[in-house]
Amino acid sequence: MVRPVLFRLGGGDAETVHERTLHWLSRVPSTKRAFSPPGARRTVFGIDFPNAVGLAAGMDKDGRALRAWPRLGFGFVEVGTVTWHPQPGNDRPRLFRFPPQEAIVNRMGFNNGGARALSARLKALGPLPVPLGISLGKSKVTPLTGAVEDYVSSFRQLYDQGAYFAVNVSSPNTPGLRELQDKAHLTALLGALHAENRAGRPVLVKVAPDLTDAALGELLDVCLAQGVAGLIATNTTVARPGVTTTETGGLSGRPLAPRALEVVRFVAKESGLPVIGVGGITSADDVTRMLEAGASLVQLYTGFIYHGPRLVKQAVHATREHA
Repeated sequence: MVRPVLFRLGGGDAETVHERTLHWLSRVPSTKRAFSPPGARRTVFGIDFPNAVGLAAGMDKDGRALRAWPRLGFGFVEVGTVTWHPQPGNDRPRLFRFPPQEAIVNRMGFNNGGARALSARLKALGPLPVPLGISLGKSKVTPLTGAVEDYVSSFRQLYDQGAYFAVNVSSPNTPGLRELQDKAHLTALLGALHAENRAGRPVLVKVAPDLTDAALGELLDVCLAQGVAGLIATNTTVARPGVTTTETGGLSGRPLAPRALEVVRFVAKESGLPVIGVGGITSADDVTRMLEAGASLVQLYTGFIYHGPRLVKQAVHATREHA
């Protein structure tokens, strides 16, 4: 009921719609119960999830609407991507909807208030009824030579508040970030996070759908050598399958689904690690296909924008049927 109203409120600006949606959801009262019908629970990388359907990073970067997401049926929530330094992100407009294709192109650029601000908000909010993941990224002002300390600073600041941490080295919207998927850079980064991981929090790596199988294989070798707990596949793509536009940025939504499935299938088979499947999920059938490809959990973003909370419940029931 609310979604079409919010679309009209934006006046054609997708980011304005997004901001007003978060503002509205931030006023939702908290709940102590998670949506967990019989057969929905999953234990993955040592964490108990009330259901296997999560909110992907990017929807609520600064954790402004954290009380709302469990009420809407999500079994876990991933905030961020957060950076050590606060940053405004790229110039607007930077978020574009393509409703006929159920797709979005964004070049947000990790706009967020920084790790310290997120930490303060999470402390004030208190525990959630579902696990909280925190996606970590590199500040734009930080050169690649300082990337390790940038990630570690955020990790240290937020350590006690995250059930798991996602290392985002695959967004196409921060210059040079994807270079951190290379063997030497990723080895140094994961090694530093491992040294800081005093209580053994699960650390996951989020991969790009644009990597070749050879590049993915090399990335998986590093992840296995560094004791990564799992993978998130995939981030947005710089390709434009089924969408005609000159706008730069990462594409998400239904056109990404075939490639996301290919990557999930490859990384699950080659690594044996648990995988959170994300990319192009717009129906219960998409959830089933993602689980059959090897995903242990799934996340929604663009599909949720176009289909609303009904998709969350449908997705949860699809995971139960697949159990």
